[in-house]
Amino acid sequence: MELILKMLNKDQKIAIYAEGSMGTLFAKMAEGVIRYSPNPITCVIDSSKAGKSVSEVCNIDKHIPILENIDEAFKFGAEVLLLGTAPSGGRLPESWIQIIGQSIEKGLSVVNGLHDSVSDIFSDKLGPNQWIWDIRNPINNKPRIGAARASFLSNQRVLMIGTDMAVGKMTTGLELTNSLKAKAKDAVFLATGQTGVCISGNGIPLDAYKVDYASGAVEEMVLKYKNSEYLIIEGQGSLLNPGSTATLPLMRGSCPTALVLCHRLGLRVVESETKILIPPLEQVISLNEQLVTGLNSFPTAKVKAVALDTRGFDHASAINEISKMEDKLNLPVTDPVRFSAKKIANALIYLN
Repeated sequence: MELILKMLNKDQKIAIYAEGSMGTLFAKMAEGVIRYSPNPITCVIDSSKAGKSVSEVCNIDKHIPILENIDEAFKFGAEVLLLGTAPSGGRLPESWIQIIGQSIEKGLSVVNGLHDSVSDIFSDKLGPNQWIWDIRNPINNKPRIGAARASFLSNQRVLMIGTDMAVGKMTTGLELTNSLKAKAKDAVFLATGQTGVCISGNGIPLDAYKVDYASGAVEEMVLKYKNSEYLIIEGQGSLLNPGSTATLPLMRGSCPTALVLCHRLGLRVVESETKILIPPLEQVISLNEQLVTGLNSFPTAKVKAVALDTRGFDHASAINEISKMEDKLNLPVTDPVRFSAKKIANALIYLN
């Protein structure tokens, strides 16, 4: 069963706790919520960047203040504390427990995207109008076993895949959904990670499911939206990363009709302890296309475009690298944040 748990009212004011992580890949949830959430973000708490604004630290043009501590955040009228950092392994650091406790005492609700439950610690401390949303706690943790039921649907199911973790799969999915909607297409973003679920208010926390049930959870989510023209499915992990097992259940559960490859410009090594080299993108594309079709046992899905994260490169360099990659791969390539996802949307609309 898909998680539909929008406890977070879109008008509630959020303070994001991202201690020591703003401007790094560990702040994925913080940056995603800042960029896409409809909620007003009052402030970010990160003592290492205190005194600056989000626009000075991240590639996001929002002048949200970064504060020293939680006490300062209360003065900005926050109603919800959102844990915006993803520590290694998704575990709740001991040092955060006191901060969360102080926030609850002050009347704030809590959004938690980590594996460890905050409810288990603080559920008996909540006031009548407070709540704790442990996003990685699925409503139904034993869905039906996957059976490729999505392969019989007539809509377009577009899965984001990546060369590694943290290469823009969620961001690309959200930008692509917006671009399709701008073209009057019936497009729905299906979240599969904690940040996407928090932003959209629906989806599944895929990595909270046991492996046997993962593809079934994806399948049930996709079937729920079978009448929508375009399903944009948030990717997780990568086939290349030895710590990731998410790509196969996403493929099997959604039976995609198209893929979008996400890659960070300049990334040459998978970010894991083993430091695995990323093969040429042509080989990455071939690997994913062969696996998704199961040697023609499943619907054929081709990579229709490449989403390239060009952060760290100037405008002219980004355009030049995108052009070279398009010539090499013979595919549309764009940075969906820097230049929008219209090119990817056109590839899906006009090349099907």
